[in-house]
Amino acid sequence: MEQGNVRPETMERITNEALANAFIEEQIKALREQIGDKKVLLALSGGVDSSVCAALISKAVGKQLICVHVNHGLLRKGEPEQVCEVFGKQFDVNLIYVDAIDRFLDALAGVSEPEQKRKIIGKIFIDVFAEEARKLEGVSFLGQGTIYPDILESHGVKAHHNVGGLPEDMQNFELVEPVKLLYKDEVRVVGKALGLPDNMVYRQPFPGPGLGVRCVGAITRDRLEALREADAIVREEIGKLPETPWQYFCAIPDIVSTGIRYVDGKGVRYMGWAVVIRAVNTVDAVTATVPEIPFSVLCKMRDQIVKIPGVNRVLWDISEKPVATIEWE
Repeated sequence: MEQGNVRPETMERITNEALANAFIEEQIKALREQIGDKKVLLALSGGVDSSVCAALISKAVGKQLICVHVNHGLLRKGEPEQVCEVFGKQFDVNLIYVDAIDRFLDALAGVSEPEQKRKIIGKIFIDVFAEEARKLEGVSFLGQGTIYPDILESHGVKAHHNVGGLPEDMQNFELVEPVKLLYKDEVRVVGKALGLPDNMVYRQPFPGPGLGVRCVGAITRDRLEALREADAIVREEIGKLPETPWQYFCAIPDIVSTGIRYVDGKGVRYMGWAVVIRAVNTVDAVTATVPEIPFSVLCKMRDQIVKIPGVNRVLWDISEKPVATIEWE
């Protein structure tokens, strides 16, 4: 492991605003020295790591930072809008918003194998990002939200944001990684001190392929929209609990079951989807337990979710890891 990628033993854990502010000032100085008058390009997903990275670089070099937010249609409800609001308006960064929804979903149509879905999403993301980067001039640096666990796990690079995944003509960027020596809890403290909103700072772990691996099987647009709406309900209601689980979301398997609805007083049978609610607690994501959710909360979610077009059933996944993984795909 490169020397610059090793966290010094003397580095104090960032646990409060004062320590966070000291880190921010230190990084602003280091970033200005590294970047000079050049431009930095950053793929901004809206996750806590890339968001804190973007906010730090923005504070250091302002409009020299160019962020690219690719909307692949697999984000949670309201996330693209929040990224545009926070970074386009509040932080006033140069933000390029790319609506690539049709491109992604057309390529994913009919593809049911999870690993193939991941590869398609990853490849198109890199293609779209590279296309936007080629339109720009004078970019010398690539910003990345690498954090210390990424370095420990992958010996120095964050695999799904790795510059090595870009085309050859774009691999001469110098990396800018201001939070690479921080643990996730420290990144959140720094994000809070930078003024990022709580629902961005405390954003739950979210898979790189987004809702693509929670819309189980071949993705259809109607089932994906139903999942997005159901996910928003689950996050809203479970998020109100006094103690929230480590992660909570939902999935929609590619199956239908018989439902009944009443039209003009007559019962009409129809086939609809089942929404599966998933909530887990874990320390390391290697094992996971399932916390109890009050039955009244489950019923409240159920009553809202079954109003979503196409949904007629709500299930609660109480499987632990092992044997079940946290995500459905």
